[in-house]
Amino acid sequence: MEMDTWKYFGITHADHTLMNPMSLTKTEEIIDRLCLPDSGRVLDVACGKAEFLCLVAERYEVAGTGLDASPITIEEARKNVAARGLNGRIRLLHMDGAKYEPDRGAALDLASCIGASWIYQGHEGTLEALSRMVRPGGLVLVGEPFWRTEPDPEYLKLTGQGADHYGTHASNVQTGVNLGLSCLYTAVSNQDDWDRYEGLRWQAAERYAAAHPDDPDVEELLQTSNKNRDAYLRWGRDCLGWAMYLFRKPGNIRP
Repeated sequence: MEMDTWKYFGITHADHTLMNPMSLTKTEEIIDRLCLPDSGRVLDVACGKAEFLCLVAERYEVAGTGLDASPITIEEARKNVAARGLNGRIRLLHMDGAKYEPDRGAALDLASCIGASWIYQGHEGTLEALSRMVRPGGLVLVGEPFWRTEPDPEYLKLTGQGADHYGTHASNVQTGVNLGLSCLYTAVSNQDDWDRYEGLRWQAAERYAAAHPDDPDVEELLQTSNKNRDAYLRWGRDCLGWAMYLFRKPGNIRP
């Protein structure tokens, strides 16, 4: 019996607030560049623990909606939103983001999907889906991996990825441009950002295993964690990058 995916990610991201390889400093830098209007509307697909939404709501007078399919992280998100006193401004929905339909006649000022483009079958599909949700002049923000160098076949075999799963940093930008979006800004994770993200995952897995020796999933948890660790250290640290991409949809900018 395979370990539940959401359980695995819940355990290995126990120490993360932002569940991606971007530092808090760079995330806040992106948020500063959003320049969202008062009473703006924001959607974050695959919101994780809702840290990004909380940071946006603390920076701007906006209302936000967060979607996440994980029953574990959506509960963490609810606790986070409540602890920050943002229940009145952030709505959280436990659901598959691909099934979400925004309210009619109320286009979004920002739609984001940070690190979960698989929901829309890849980077291009994500940009297409989010851009349909935002008003003319609205913003689309995505987080997406990219290849720094050509990946080793052994790395692809071990991780179950294909060389065509990701593009380059330049092609990730060009994909949005080809869809008619303007690229406003990018923020790229460095190796320190990646090391922290990955290291917290390894530590959390080991801690859980030590505290729950009778959990039948512990063996698979450690096997998967160790496999991912080895793949990262041997290949991924050098060949795989990660960035956040901020685009604007054509149209008038809302004052």
